[in-house]
Amino acid sequence: MLIGDVARRSGVSARMLRHYESLGLVRPTGRTGAGYREYSGEDIRRIFHIESLRSLGLSLREVGLALDDPGFRPSLLVDDLIRQTRERLARETELLTRLRRIDAAEPADWQDVLQMVALLQDLGSQSAGKRQQAALSSVDEVPVPVDALAEAALDESDPNVAGALRWALAQSGDRGLPRLADGLHSPVAEVRKRAVQAIAEIPDDEATALLHDALTSHDTVVRGYAALALGTRGVADAIPTLVEMIIEGTNDTDAADALGALASDPALADRIATSLVDGLTRDASESSARRRLTQALADIPGTTASRALTDLSHDEDQAVALTAAYILKLRDAR
Repeated sequence: MLIGDVARRSGVSARMLRHYESLGLVRPTGRTGAGYREYSGEDIRRIFHIESLRSLGLSLREVGLALDDPGFRPSLLVDDLIRQTRERLARETELLTRLRRIDAAEPADWQDVLQMVALLQDLGSQSAGKRQQAALSSVDEVPVPVDALAEAALDESDPNVAGALRWALAQSGDRGLPRLADGLHSPVAEVRKRAVQAIAEIPDDEATALLHDALTSHDTVVRGYAALALGTRGVADAIPTLVEMIIEGTNDTDAADALGALASDPALADRIATSLVDGLTRDASESSARRRLTQALADIPGTTASRALTDLSHDEDQAVALTAAYILKLRDAR
């Protein structure tokens, strides 16, 4: 079969067939009387083998080794191809994400595009200062796509940069809540923590709903941050988690402050006092927990809290009794 026929049947151009021949990958087994290349059936099969291996991403040199070296081990090369393909996909996915973010921002001209690209690059910089400046600039200068801010907030380990990113998210339009909501379910504990911290600084109903859902999280840190934020928003369902935080000594001062804020609603004051008293009963053997619960009663108005403090002023634990007596003295003075 002549080279033109082979090209038509195989889909490989005559020029590429000559290139294969120059590299020694496939050589026509014969020549016609006029000196034209003549390919045998075996030659054509080899051409199809070459094309099949090339479709896997092998270079022409690697194709030659695979076909001609009897000791060639495909597993090592295939593993390497898998690694290279994953890296290429990661680069392409990153590029696609960046393009989508720029498109979503609807830049007015190429100057906007260039500024946005610069900010996105700074968000991924090794320099904490550059990352922080990019977060702050995203509000007053060229708006960075909110998904990029949310992604950066979930990845950020520097506390100052993280604070700037959370602030920028809170100032943005849709605030990246869908991406932050995904972060609440991340397998990485630090990402879950960053997600709930960012959501806690967003003062709208959708954020409050996400925080409410987070009260059932398996992650105690997520539950704690959610309860603290909900307490300041007047959400009564945070009460049990806040009491547990006081018992366990986890951000107990902040939890007590949140309960105090909730107790400004007269309808909740007795409920909170009852929950604290129940904790005292349940954790009677834990002296430090009982002291923290007693201290938490200080900012809870109403007769239920006062009666509990009166009883505690006679507690067998002297530290608890002294704490309760001191709180009662302050309450009487007010």
